[in-house]
Amino acid sequence: MTSERAGGPAESTDGAGDALLGPAQIRDLAHRLDLRPTKQWGQNFVVDANTVRKIVRVAGVGEQDVVVEVGPGLGSLTLALLPVVHRVTAIEVDPRLAGALEDTVRALQPQHVDKLRLVADDALTVTRLPGPRPTALVANLPYNISVPVVLSFLEHFPSIQRVLVMVQLEVAERLAARPGSKTYGVPSLKAAWYAEVDLAGRVGRKVFWPAPNVDSGLVSLVRRDPPRTTASREEVFRCIDAAFLQRRKSLRGALAAWAGSPALAEAALVAAGIDPKARGEQLDIEAFARIAEHKGGPAVPGTIG
Repeated sequence: MTSERAGGPAESTDGAGDALLGPAQIRDLAHRLDLRPTKQWGQNFVVDANTVRKIVRVAGVGEQDVVVEVGPGLGSLTLALLPVVHRVTAIEVDPRLAGALEDTVRALQPQHVDKLRLVADDALTVTRLPGPRPTALVANLPYNISVPVVLSFLEHFPSIQRVLVMVQLEVAERLAARPGSKTYGVPSLKAAWYAEVDLAGRVGRKVFWPAPNVDSGLVSLVRRDPPRTTASREEVFRCIDAAFLQRRKSLRGALAAWAGSPALAEAALVAAGIDPKARGEQLDIEAFARIAEHKGGPAVPGTIG
């Protein structure tokens, strides 16, 4: 793809002279690819250069980082990342977009094309990546796969130390929620197993094409050690799932099927120092790790709650 086909350089990074995509260039690329953004793949393309600059800045990535970008789309965020980091591994499921991304980079930032590695695949199935180990995940994620993608990459790529993703605001708030919050739940707890999670900013609808019906949010995740426990991550996650499957129930009732009986659920809770009358939304990830650790202990006589 020539620079004319790409629509020519749009805006540039502060003082660096590296071309980014603007609204006209993005619409031109979409037209040339005969691309109509689909809800199936959650395609809402960022058309504002300041927004992709902000994402890169808040992500805190630099020249030593190997960044994974999931869903690069037409390349808006890719072009903002390439001048700043050591390498970008872009994972794109749409074959038309995957086929055009390298040409777009070559047209607008030929000096950085060697820093791009493209993986044409579904991010939900990716468990290995070519090249050096990734150190960060930075992406504009479709709302329907955002939580599974974040959790999958934290699980399968322990070298990833930082994550900065733009997601639907509601999803961002759920990921970053704290115990006791109405939005606190399974995503909050599972993300907390891997990382310290914070809401890092809000993004309006007008920076996208087509504009979505909801606002977006930036979520920052900084990896930390998981809770110290003899229970496996899988067992802790099963305990979390059970606790929120019947969210309104006390944990003694909600965890009955998971533990084997209400009495066994109570035994695990008491051994973990948790009131059996408590509900899942009151507990942090360390508490769930303790409960999972005591699964299968002796039943407590009598009943509570």
